[in-house]
Amino acid sequence: MNAKQVLTFSVTFFLALLGAAAVGEAMAQHHIQIAEIDVDAAQLEAYKAAVREQIEAAIRLEPGVLVLYSVSNKDNPTHVTVFEIYRDREAYLAHLQAPHFLKYKTTVEKMVKSLKLVPVEPIMLGAKAK
Repeated sequence: MNAKQVLTFSVTFFLALLGAAAVGEAMAQHHIQIAEIDVDAAQLEAYKAAVREQIEAAIRLEPGVLVLYSVSNKDNPTHVTVFEIYRDREAYLAHLQAPHFLKYKTTVEKMVKSLKLVPVEPIMLGAKAK
């Protein structure tokens, strides 16, 4: 390896380390949680419609909402899990006051039998670009 190749490799390695640190730092500032929701079986389809509407609006209208995934347990479809990533705690608090979220809360109030919010720390999050 000649001096130019060593220098190129060193600079690339250093920039990669800086980039990884920046990503790690940004991820540490995010507000991430899991919502575990038990829904009344008789109202499950109405709940699904309400959560779809709320997530679509939040992703479209709120720059601080980075990820909202809602899934149901295959063996127990009334158990819904929502994985949430917000830019930071302030973005999460703003989300709680957004008109579409307040509408969702009012709509599903009698559909939700229980709600547990679980704060989590990221270990590794990955996704492929579309």
